[in-house]
Amino acid sequence: MSRPTRARTRLAAASGVLLLATIGLTACGGDDDSADGRDTVNVSGELGKAPTVKFEDKVEVTDMESEVLVEGKGEKLATGDPVFAHIWIGNGFSEDKVFSTHDSKAPQLLSGELLEPFNEAIDGHTVGSRVLVVATAEDAFGEAGNPQLGIGNKDSVVFVVDLLSKVASEPQGEEREPAKWAPSLIEKDGLITGFDFASANKPSKNLLDTTLIKGEGDVVKKGQTIAVNYLGQVYGAKAPFDESYSKSPAAFPIGVGRVVKGWDKELVGKTVGSRVILSIPPADGYGKEGQKDAGIKGTDTLFFVVDILGTA
Repeated sequence: MSRPTRARTRLAAASGVLLLATIGLTACGGDDDSADGRDTVNVSGELGKAPTVKFEDKVEVTDMESEVLVEGKGEKLATGDPVFAHIWIGNGFSEDKVFSTHDSKAPQLLSGELLEPFNEAIDGHTVGSRVLVVATAEDAFGEAGNPQLGIGNKDSVVFVVDLLSKVASEPQGEEREPAKWAPSLIEKDGLITGFDFASANKPSKNLLDTTLIKGEGDVVKKGQTIAVNYLGQVYGAKAPFDESYSKSPAAFPIGVGRVVKGWDKELVGKTVGSRVILSIPPADGYGKEGQKDAGIKGTDTLFFVVDILGTA
Protein backbone atom coordinates (compact mmCIF):
# COMPACT_ATOMS: atom_id res chain seq x y z
CA MET A 1 0.00 0.00 0.00
CA SER A 2 1.29 3.48 -0.84
CA ARG A 3 2.23 6.09 1.75
CA PRO A 4 3.28 9.74 1.36
CA THR A 5 6.58 9.15 3.16
CA ARG A 6 9.30 11.73 3.51
CA ALA A 7 12.00 9.52 2.02
CA ARG A 8 9.95 7.83 -0.68
CA THR A 9 6.44 7.53 -1.97
CA ARG A 10 5.99 3.89 -1.07
CA LEU A 11 6.64 2.76 2.48
CA ALA A 12 7.80 -0.85 2.66
CA ALA A 13 5.85 -2.04 5.70
CA ALA A 14 7.12 -5.59 5.95
CA SER A 15 4.97 -6.46 8.94
CA GLY A 16 1.84 -5.26 7.18
CA VAL A 17 2.61 -7.41 4.14
CA LEU A 18 2.99 -10.47 6.33
CA LEU A 19 -0.20 -9.86 8.26
CA LEU A 20 -2.57 -8.64 5.59
CA ALA A 21 -1.71 -10.89 2.65
CA THR A 22 -4.72 -12.53 1.07
CA ILE A 23 -4.76 -16.30 1.58
CA GLY A 24 -8.34 -17.03 0.59
CA LEU A 25 -9.02 -19.64 3.27
CA THR A 26 -12.23 -20.21 5.17
CA ALA A 27 -12.25 -20.22 8.94
CA CYS A 28 -13.12 -23.63 10.34
CA GLY A 29 -15.27 -24.26 13.38
CA GLY A 30 -13.86 -26.56 16.05
CA ASP A 31 -15.00 -30.21 16.07
CA ASP A 32 -15.94 -31.93 19.33
CA ASP A 33 -13.32 -34.62 18.70
CA SER A 34 -10.46 -32.22 17.93
CA ALA A 35 -7.80 -31.17 20.42
CA ASP A 36 -8.50 -27.80 21.98
CA GLY A 37 -5.30 -25.84 21.44
CA ARG A 38 -6.59 -23.00 23.59
CA ASP A 39 -6.23 -25.15 26.73
CA THR A 40 -2.44 -25.13 26.45
CA VAL A 41 -2.13 -21.32 26.16
CA ASN A 42 -2.44 -18.93 29.10
CA VAL A 43 -2.72 -15.22 28.31
CA SER A 44 -2.60 -12.46 30.92
CA GLY A 45 -2.12 -8.70 30.98
CA GLU A 46 -4.14 -5.57 30.31
CA LEU A 47 -5.93 -4.87 27.05
CA GLY A 48 -3.79 -2.70 24.77
CA LYS A 49 -0.56 -3.70 26.52
CA ALA A 50 1.78 -6.53 25.56
CA PRO A 51 0.25 -9.80 26.74
CA THR A 52 2.11 -12.36 28.81
CA VAL A 53 1.68 -15.64 26.95
CA LYS A 54 2.67 -18.90 28.63
CA PHE A 55 2.48 -22.37 27.11
CA GLU A 56 1.72 -25.44 29.21
CA ASP A 57 2.70 -27.62 26.27
CA LYS A 58 3.11 -27.47 22.52
CA VAL A 59 -0.12 -26.31 20.89
CA GLU A 60 -1.84 -29.02 18.85
CA VAL A 61 -4.82 -27.95 16.80
CA THR A 62 -6.64 -29.35 13.79
CA ASP A 63 -9.27 -26.64 13.25
CA MET A 64 -9.20 -22.90 13.84
CA GLU A 65 -10.38 -22.08 17.37
CA SER A 66 -11.06 -18.77 19.08
CA GLU A 67 -11.96 -17.50 22.53
CA VAL A 68 -12.85 -14.06 23.87
CA LEU A 69 -10.47 -13.40 26.76
CA VAL A 70 -11.75 -9.88 27.49
CA GLU A 71 -15.18 -8.82 26.27
CA GLY A 72 -15.29 -5.18 25.22
CA LYS A 73 -18.21 -2.83 25.67
CA GLY A 74 -17.79 -1.05 22.34
CA GLU A 75 -19.46 -1.41 18.96
CA LYS A 76 -20.00 -4.89 17.55
CA LEU A 77 -17.83 -5.60 14.52
CA ALA A 78 -18.46 -7.59 11.37
CA THR A 79 -16.07 -9.09 8.84
CA GLY A 80 -14.66 -6.28 6.72
CA ASP A 81 -15.04 -3.57 9.35
CA PRO A 82 -11.73 -1.65 9.55
CA VAL A 83 -10.36 -1.62 13.08
CA PHE A 84 -7.16 -0.68 14.87
CA ALA A 85 -5.71 -3.63 16.74
CA HIS A 86 -2.66 -4.67 18.69
CA ILE A 87 -1.46 -8.07 17.54
CA TRP A 88 0.73 -10.72 19.19
CA ILE A 89 1.69 -13.84 17.20
CA GLY A 90 3.47 -16.90 18.54
CA ASN A 91 4.68 -20.23 17.21
CA GLY A 92 2.66 -22.89 19.02
CA PHE A 93 5.34 -25.53 18.46
CA SER A 94 8.50 -23.65 19.48
CA GLU A 95 6.50 -21.53 21.97
CA ASP A 96 8.29 -18.39 20.73
CA LYS A 97 6.87 -14.95 20.05
CA VAL A 98 7.41 -14.23 16.34
CA PHE A 99 5.69 -10.86 15.92
CA SER A 100 4.12 -8.16 18.06
CA THR A 101 2.84 -4.68 17.28
CA HIS A 102 3.45 -3.91 20.96
CA ASP A 103 7.19 -3.82 20.25
CA SER A 104 6.84 -0.71 18.09
CA LYS A 105 3.90 0.64 20.14
CA ALA A 106 2.07 1.17 16.83
CA PRO A 107 -1.28 -0.61 16.42
CA GLN A 108 -2.04 -2.30 13.11
CA LEU A 109 -4.96 -1.21 10.94
CA LEU A 110 -6.86 -4.34 9.95
CA SER A 111 -8.73 -3.48 6.77
CA GLY A 112 -9.57 -4.99 3.41
CA GLU A 113 -8.55 -8.56 2.62
CA LEU A 114 -7.22 -10.22 5.78
CA LEU A 115 -5.83 -13.53 6.89
CA GLU A 116 -8.59 -15.74 8.27
CA PRO A 117 -7.37 -15.62 11.89
CA PHE A 118 -7.96 -11.86 11.84
CA ASN A 119 -11.44 -12.28 10.37
CA GLU A 120 -12.07 -14.81 13.16
CA ALA A 121 -10.86 -12.29 15.75
CA ILE A 122 -13.04 -9.48 14.38
CA ASP A 123 -16.34 -10.98 13.21
CA GLY A 124 -19.05 -10.75 15.85
CA HIS A 125 -16.78 -9.31 18.53
CA THR A 126 -16.90 -5.88 20.13
CA VAL A 127 -14.42 -3.02 20.28
CA GLY A 128 -12.42 -3.32 23.49
CA SER A 129 -12.19 -7.10 23.28
CA ARG A 130 -9.10 -9.32 23.46
CA VAL A 131 -9.50 -12.42 21.33
CA LEU A 132 -7.31 -15.54 21.29
CA VAL A 133 -7.15 -17.47 18.01
CA VAL A 134 -5.20 -20.70 17.44
CA ALA A 135 -4.79 -22.30 14.04
CA THR A 136 -2.61 -24.58 11.97
CA ALA A 137 0.07 -22.84 9.93
CA GLU A 138 -1.75 -23.85 6.77
CA ASP A 139 -5.07 -22.38 7.91
CA ALA A 140 -3.30 -19.21 9.02
CA PHE A 141 -0.85 -18.58 6.18
CA GLY A 142 -1.25 -21.25 3.51
CA GLU A 143 0.54 -24.48 2.63
CA ALA A 144 4.05 -23.09 3.12
CA GLY A 145 3.37 -21.55 6.53
CA ASN A 146 5.26 -18.29 6.99
CA PRO A 147 9.06 -18.76 6.94
CA GLN A 148 9.58 -14.99 7.28
CA LEU A 149 7.94 -15.17 10.69
CA GLY A 150 9.61 -18.45 11.60
CA ILE A 151 6.38 -20.45 11.14
CA GLY A 152 6.94 -23.85 9.52
CA ASN A 153 4.24 -25.52 7.48
CA LYS A 154 3.51 -28.07 10.24
CA ASP A 155 3.55 -25.60 13.12
CA SER A 156 0.57 -24.21 14.97
CA VAL A 157 0.07 -20.46 15.33
CA VAL A 158 -1.26 -18.42 18.25
CA PHE A 159 -2.80 -14.97 17.75
CA VAL A 160 -3.74 -12.55 20.54
CA VAL A 161 -5.71 -9.66 19.03
CA ASP A 162 -6.77 -6.56 20.97
CA LEU A 163 -9.58 -4.71 19.16
CA LEU A 164 -8.87 -1.08 20.05
CA SER A 165 -11.07 1.20 17.94
CA LYS A 166 -13.25 1.04 14.87
CA VAL A 167 -12.29 3.16 11.87
CA ALA A 168 -14.93 5.09 9.94
CA SER A 169 -15.52 4.46 6.24
CA GLU A 170 -15.87 8.15 5.35
CA PRO A 171 -15.46 11.61 6.91
CA GLN A 172 -18.30 12.87 9.06
CA GLY A 173 -18.97 16.37 10.35
CA GLU A 174 -19.82 19.94 9.37
CA GLU A 175 -19.27 20.83 5.71
CA ARG A 176 -17.31 24.02 5.11
CA GLU A 177 -16.43 26.22 2.16
CA PRO A 178 -12.84 25.60 1.05
CA ALA A 179 -10.32 28.44 0.75
CA LYS A 180 -10.28 30.22 -2.63
CA TRP A 181 -6.75 28.99 -3.39
CA ALA A 182 -7.82 25.34 -3.27
CA PRO A 183 -8.42 23.15 -6.33
CA SER A 184 -11.74 21.35 -6.66
CA LEU A 185 -12.11 17.61 -6.25
CA ILE A 186 -12.90 15.26 -9.13
CA GLU A 187 -15.13 12.33 -8.19
CA LYS A 188 -16.33 9.25 -10.02
CA ASP A 189 -18.83 6.73 -8.66
CA GLY A 190 -18.53 8.33 -5.24
CA LEU A 191 -14.74 8.06 -5.08
CA ILE A 192 -12.25 10.92 -5.25
CA THR A 193 -10.09 10.43 -8.35
CA GLY A 194 -8.12 13.66 -8.64
CA PHE A 195 -7.86 17.45 -8.45
CA ASP A 196 -9.09 20.03 -10.95
CA PHE A 197 -6.63 22.95 -10.85
CA ALA A 198 -8.47 25.11 -13.41
CA SER A 199 -9.84 27.54 -10.82
CA ALA A 200 -7.07 27.16 -8.22
CA ASN A 201 -4.46 29.79 -7.41
CA LYS A 202 -0.86 29.24 -8.45
CA PRO A 203 1.10 27.42 -5.75
CA SER A 204 2.24 29.37 -2.72
CA LYS A 205 5.68 29.02 -1.17
CA ASN A 206 3.88 28.52 2.14
CA LEU A 207 2.36 25.38 3.62
CA LEU A 208 -1.44 25.74 3.41
CA ASP A 209 -4.46 23.78 4.53
CA THR A 210 -8.20 24.20 4.20
CA THR A 211 -11.00 22.17 5.77
CA LEU A 212 -13.84 20.79 3.65
CA ILE A 213 -15.45 18.77 6.46
CA LYS A 214 -14.86 19.59 10.14
CA GLY A 215 -14.97 16.28 11.99
CA GLU A 216 -16.55 15.94 15.41
CA GLY A 217 -14.15 13.28 16.70
CA ASP A 218 -11.07 13.40 18.88
CA VAL A 219 -8.19 15.76 18.18
CA VAL A 220 -5.22 14.08 16.47
CA LYS A 221 -2.19 14.08 18.74
CA LYS A 222 1.51 13.83 17.95
CA GLY A 223 2.67 10.21 18.05
CA GLN A 224 -0.75 8.67 17.47
CA THR A 225 -1.35 6.20 14.68
CA ILE A 226 -3.97 7.59 12.32
CA ALA A 227 -6.11 5.94 9.66
CA VAL A 228 -6.77 7.97 6.52
CA ASN A 229 -7.90 7.89 2.94
CA TYR A 230 -5.90 10.24 0.77
CA LEU A 231 -4.97 11.32 -2.75
CA GLY A 232 -1.82 13.17 -3.77
CA GLN A 233 -1.26 15.08 -7.01
CA VAL A 234 1.40 17.49 -8.27
CA TYR A 235 0.06 20.96 -9.09
CA GLY A 236 -1.01 21.02 -12.73
CA ALA A 237 -0.68 17.27 -13.24
CA LYS A 238 -3.49 15.41 -14.96
CA ALA A 239 -3.42 12.40 -12.65
CA PRO A 240 -2.53 11.62 -9.02
CA PHE A 241 0.80 10.02 -8.11
CA ASP A 242 -0.71 8.14 -5.19
CA GLU A 243 -4.11 7.46 -3.61
CA SER A 244 -5.94 5.06 -1.30
CA TYR A 245 -9.60 5.71 -2.14
CA SER A 246 -9.77 2.85 -4.64
CA LYS A 247 -8.07 0.46 -2.19
CA SER A 248 -8.40 0.61 1.59
CA PRO A 249 -7.45 3.13 4.29
CA ALA A 250 -3.80 3.64 5.19
CA ALA A 251 -2.34 3.98 8.68
CA PHE A 252 0.88 5.35 10.14
CA PRO A 253 2.21 7.31 13.12
CA ILE A 254 1.80 11.08 12.72
CA GLY A 255 4.00 13.93 13.91
CA VAL A 256 7.11 11.79 14.30
CA GLY A 257 8.80 12.00 10.91
CA ARG A 258 7.25 8.95 9.27
CA VAL A 259 5.52 11.00 6.55
CA VAL A 260 6.27 14.21 4.67
CA LYS A 261 6.72 17.25 6.93
CA GLY A 262 3.57 18.89 5.60
CA TRP A 263 1.45 16.03 6.91
CA ASP A 264 3.14 16.05 10.32
CA LYS A 265 2.68 19.80 10.67
CA GLU A 266 -0.91 20.10 9.46
CA LEU A 267 -2.69 16.88 10.49
CA VAL A 268 -1.71 17.04 14.16
CA GLY A 269 -4.45 19.10 15.79
CA LYS A 270 -7.13 18.21 13.26
CA THR A 271 -10.17 16.22 14.38
CA VAL A 272 -11.21 12.71 13.44
CA GLY A 273 -13.91 12.81 10.77
CA SER A 274 -12.34 15.76 8.95
CA ARG A 275 -11.54 16.12 5.26
CA VAL A 276 -8.76 18.58 4.48
CA ILE A 277 -6.81 19.76 1.44
CA LEU A 278 -3.09 20.43 1.89
CA SER A 279 -0.83 22.52 -0.37
CA ILE A 280 2.73 21.42 0.37
CA PRO A 281 5.78 23.27 -1.00
CA PRO A 282 8.95 21.24 -1.76
CA ALA A 283 10.57 22.10 1.58
CA ASP A 284 7.72 20.38 3.42
CA GLY A 285 7.35 17.62 0.83
CA TYR A 286 10.11 15.64 -0.84
CA GLY A 287 12.73 18.41 -0.81
CA LYS A 288 15.11 19.41 -3.58
CA GLU A 289 15.58 15.80 -4.72
CA GLY A 290 11.89 15.20 -5.31
CA GLN A 291 10.68 11.69 -6.02
CA LYS A 292 11.78 10.48 -9.44
CA ASP A 293 9.89 7.18 -9.20
CA ALA A 294 6.64 9.07 -8.67
CA GLY A 295 7.42 11.76 -11.27
CA ILE A 296 7.85 14.45 -8.60
CA LYS A 297 10.50 17.11 -9.22
CA GLY A 298 12.29 19.05 -6.51
CA THR A 299 10.36 22.18 -7.51
CA ASP A 300 6.88 20.63 -7.47
CA THR A 301 4.14 21.68 -5.07
CA LEU A 302 2.09 18.75 -3.81
CA PHE A 303 -1.64 18.81 -3.19
CA PHE A 304 -3.30 16.23 -0.96
CA VAL A 305 -6.88 15.59 0.07
CA VAL A 306 -6.93 13.66 3.34
CA ASP A 307 -9.86 12.05 5.17
CA ILE A 308 -9.02 11.43 8.83
CA LEU A 309 -10.98 8.28 9.69
CA GLY A 310 -9.64 7.19 13.07
CA THR A 311 -6.83 7.20 15.61
CA ALA A 312 -5.26 4.71 17.96
